[in-house]
Formats: sequence, C-alpha cells, structure tokens
Amino acid sequence: MSENLSTILEKLVQRFDGQTIEFAGESSVILPVEKIAEAAKVIHDEFGFDLLSALTAVDYWPEENPRFHLYYRFTSIPNRMTLNVRVPVSTSSLAAPTLEKIYRNANWHEREVYDMFGIKFEGHSDMRRILMPHDWEGHPLRKDYPLGYEEPQFSFNFDEIDVRKPYATREGTALPKRRGE
Repeated sequence: MSENLSTILEKLVQRFDGQTIEFAGESSVILPVEKIAEAAKVIHDEFGFDLLSALTAVDYWPEENPRFHLYYRFTSIPNRMTLNVRVPVSTSSLAAPTLEKIYRNANWHEREVYDMFGIKFEGHSDMRRILMPHDWEGHPLRKDYPLGYEEPQFSFNFDEIDVRKPYATREGTALPKRRGE
C-alpha cells in the first residue's frame, strides 16, 4: 500500500467514523451506511478517485446484523490507485443512499445490486431490475434464495435419481425404456 493511500484511509476513518481492515494484502475502510454519500463526494472531489470501478454486495446469511455489506471499489486513474470501501447494511432497512450524482455509472451498478440482492438505493433515478425479467420474484444472489435445481445423475446414483424423474408420455408412443428394463 502506498503512503498516499494509507493517509487517505486514515482521513476517511477519522472524518466518517470508520475502521480499516486488511485482507489478502489489500486495505479497506468500513464506513456507516448513512455516511457513504458524503464520503463518496470527498473520495471523488478531494482525493481524486474519478471512477467507481465496482459496486457489489456480500450476503453473510445466516448472520442478521449486518447481513449484507456493500463493496465499493473506487479508482484514481491518474494516480494509479484503488480504494476499497465496505458498508454494512442492516436487514431492517436494506437501503443505502445513491451515488448517482457523484459517479454517473453508479446507476447501473446500483440497479444490479438491487436486482441480485434486493438492496434499494434511496434517491436513485431508475430503481428497477436490470438483469432479471421485471416480473421475477426474489433476488438470486441472496443466500436464502431457493436453488430449484435438478440433481445430476451419475453412475453411482443413477437408479435413485431415475425413479424420481418425470418422463413425458404421448398417446400412441411407448415410454422411454429405463435402465434395466
């Protein structure tokens, strides 16, 4: 980590009541959800991070408070630096302020997080699904989302799975033969 980035992290921690963590050689700052919009303005205007290169979420279910963390990755292209910011989001609110006015590309990132995790962004200009069909129920990247898959059939479990499989029938045609018939 460059000296400049460590100074920026310290200033963000002091100014916005955050804390720093390090994982896999990368430092991140954890900030309260109610201060992320103000912090993003400072990150952009004062520290020169001109790009929101990533925004996603992490679901820590079955942990409930906080269940989700928003993960922002800001990039300063001229200074060749990246800044990671994590924001805990409680299950009771499932909302965060939008960064759309500071970073224009936040529009699509925030819509994707809403679509996949169900976290809304207050003040967003177009908070609707972006990946899933508009009538889709649920949010597929949440850990409590039902999987609804078919178990793979291998040689060791062929008969067990084969008994549970529905086979299509048509009048006048024979059922497909099952193994061993």
